[in-house]
Amino acid sequence: MQPIATPFRRLRWMLPSLMSCLLWTSLSLPAVAEQPNVLFISVDDLNDWIGCLKGHPQARTPNIDRLAESGMLFTNAHCGSPACNGSRSAIMSGQPAYVSGMYDNLQKMRSVMPDAELIPKYFSKHGYWSAGSGKILHYIIDAQSWDDYNPPKETEDPFPRTLYPEQRPVSLPRGGPWQYIETDWGGLDATDEEFGGDWLVSKWIGEQLSREHDQPFFLACGIYRPHEPWFVPQKYFDQFPLDEIQLPPGYAADDIDDLPPAGKKLARNRYFAHIQNEGQWKKAIQGYLASIAFADAMVGRVITALEEGPNNDNTIVMLWSDHGWHLGEKEHWQKYTGWRVCTRVPLIVRVPQGTTGLEQGTQPGSVCQAPVSLVSLYTTLIELAGLPAKASLQEPSLVPLLKDPQSTWPHMAVTQLMSPENYSVSGPRYRYIHYANGDEELYDIETDPYEWNNLAGDPKFAEPLTRLKQHGPKDPAKFVPPAPSSLTKLKWHPAGSAAVPASNPDGNRFNVTFSNQSGQPVKMFQSLGDQAPQPFGVLESGWSKPQLTRPGTVWLITDLDDQPLGHFVVGDRTAQAVIPKR
Repeated sequence: MQPIATPFRRLRWMLPSLMSCLLWTSLSLPAVAEQPNVLFISVDDLNDWIGCLKGHPQARTPNIDRLAESGMLFTNAHCGSPACNGSRSAIMSGQPAYVSGMYDNLQKMRSVMPDAELIPKYFSKHGYWSAGSGKILHYIIDAQSWDDYNPPKETEDPFPRTLYPEQRPVSLPRGGPWQYIETDWGGLDATDEEFGGDWLVSKWIGEQLSREHDQPFFLACGIYRPHEPWFVPQKYFDQFPLDEIQLPPGYAADDIDDLPPAGKKLARNRYFAHIQNEGQWKKAIQGYLASIAFADAMVGRVITALEEGPNNDNTIVMLWSDHGWHLGEKEHWQKYTGWRVCTRVPLIVRVPQGTTGLEQGTQPGSVCQAPVSLVSLYTTLIELAGLPAKASLQEPSLVPLLKDPQSTWPHMAVTQLMSPENYSVSGPRYRYIHYANGDEELYDIETDPYEWNNLAGDPKFAEPLTRLKQHGPKDPAKFVPPAPSSLTKLKWHPAGSAAVPASNPDGNRFNVTFSNQSGQPVKMFQSLGDQAPQPFGVLESGWSKPQLTRPGTVWLITDLDDQPLGHFVVGDRTAQAVIPKR
């Protein structure tokens, strides 16, 4: 009689086969991708003067070029705003200025966007260690968004100690109160370490990249050069002999002749004329090239630390600049414009194989010519890291282009200027600029990369103009003026502490908010030197009022009996003038 085979006895005989099957199945399943780290590198005020973008034939950026060769270079990337505050706030929040209302350098991010969840905070919420060093936001750290920072996040000062000349200006005399005091340049007798600044940023970032971490990291590295002032160690100036300096390839003497009135007004500014009059144009270009070379060396330190450390195989690298920079093109100096020299920026992305959102990684040396916006970086990072989608982010992810740079891309890149109705739109071939008064510009970048020929009035180009215009902001957010308390404070000179100088108004008009905290009504006057001061009424105690004024204007404050209390000298930007209690 055969024994009855119970279920248990049958299971005993089946166990070896089951275990073998389970083992084979586990070996056959694809490995679960580890969450990638992120190295987020910002280089301040860097236009396309890098080797791989060929913006200037003398630019020396071997480290940035090496990074581009190892990842994907975007040749048609544009900033969300042509100024530090608007651009950086848009990148870090994922909200373009025409959505957030964050247009101007004078606005405060947390006043305009009190509830914005920045990239590092979102990553921290999903298991990352978020840390940074240097300038990532506009002269703030925003401590609430970071786990760690250098300098310490509680200081809200992102700049480590930096060596500057004791006596300034070094090269460019101030042309008047309208001139930004940092517009100056020169080589320093110092080593990189003695200079500090970005060297200290790269040192701290390098230390984080050189050690193992028990959780994935989002690490932001803010390189400040080539932001003004262009003071770096002399060895970087020596790379660019002054007698060999070449002018910007995009400069043309008659470039603004075909611009509409609004374009001409934005183009020509005092800086370029002043620099030419002082014979400093080539010296300034030398200073910019030297500062770029220094910044590139600091980027090289960071990339080398990553590649020689334990995190290289699982770290996404993104390198970007917040906006470009004019060095005489369109008779303009600085930024704030909608032209390509100011909106087009370096953008390099390197994604290692096995990354959650891009298993194959980026193809080394790949190039993408699609028009993309830096505001897309937030969405892109979320997808690459495999984090939950964030509903408030509307900008398209760049992951489809990272997979295939030739893939269909229906989007345009919008750059919002300093007010709601001023913007530019960059497409695959054409660029469109719109001004608040209705003036327009259109350029064919394929045949005219320096935007020398405005096609907006040519009927043959009506179709691309209309098409790009349709991609402009619809119902843009209103501009919210900065609260007076958040503005730069003018220095108060009490009566008797210094002679009251005569006003020397020079520059465009803007508002200064006078706040009377003296505890008594006061009178306001413009000082006119030998002439009687010009009265501007009474300001009651506790009251504030905006007053249109110009750089170099001197405002005299008296009591109601005309006894002097003190005076202010207006600087180069909107400010608050606080009349203190006696």
